[in-house]
Amino acid sequence: MPTAPDNRSTRSASDAAGERRWDAIATAFAEFADTLVADFDVLDFLHQVTVRCSEVLGVSAAGVLLSDQRGNLRTAAASSERTHLLELLQLQTGEGPCPECFRTGEPVAVPNLKAPAATVRWPEFAQAASALGYGSVHALPMRLRGDVIGALNLFDTEYGPLPPATHRLGQALTDVATIGLLQARAVDDRVVLARQLRHALDSRVVIEQAKGVLAERTGLDMHECFELLRSAARNRNRRVADLARAIVDSTETR
Repeated sequence: MPTAPDNRSTRSASDAAGERRWDAIATAFAEFADTLVADFDVLDFLHQVTVRCSEVLGVSAAGVLLSDQRGNLRTAAASSERTHLLELLQLQTGEGPCPECFRTGEPVAVPNLKAPAATVRWPEFAQAASALGYGSVHALPMRLRGDVIGALNLFDTEYGPLPPATHRLGQALTDVATIGLLQARAVDDRVVLARQLRHALDSRVVIEQAKGVLAERTGLDMHECFELLRSAARNRNRRVADLARAIVDSTETR
């Protein structure tokens, strides 16, 4: 008499994978909401948002663009260096899903970057993203009610739309990150909010300069230099931007 297959090991592995995914989702929500701390660092927070979203949503990379006090988009964070370059390209050309998402306040989906719908709409961006190995990109608005402060870009090497459940989870994570960012920035005082966001975006310029200095000194690539900078700042209990400024000013060597 044939023996029935034992599916217990398969179920066990599936259950373990499911538990790890739910744990990652819970961790992401907890981190995005926990911004009312004395040493809150907005740039480190936004970088963590991009890293967590790419992990939890199963995409290749993520990036964040935020608006300054004049309503202009500026690059704020990216989970990888090549994603950062694409964020800069979107700002320089005005092309891409992130600027459109910010202007309309609605999600933008590009399931195939090589399709005419993308190449005609955003020729430079679509070509650059494809050249870097990405097949699809989606943008989710960072908004509180009617106030849109930026957008989250999700890049993937695979083609196709986000599954509906993944899209809903991505927007939920984006909404919580937006609320966490705003509550840490005195949401009731728009002047304070604008000033603090401007400081964070200006600090990004100094960080890019410090990455260049570290790259020249160490021979590491730009992504590795940023991770080195973040790690050194945490070990020394300093803000990333403060350490970056010290490296640019040559008062710190590493």
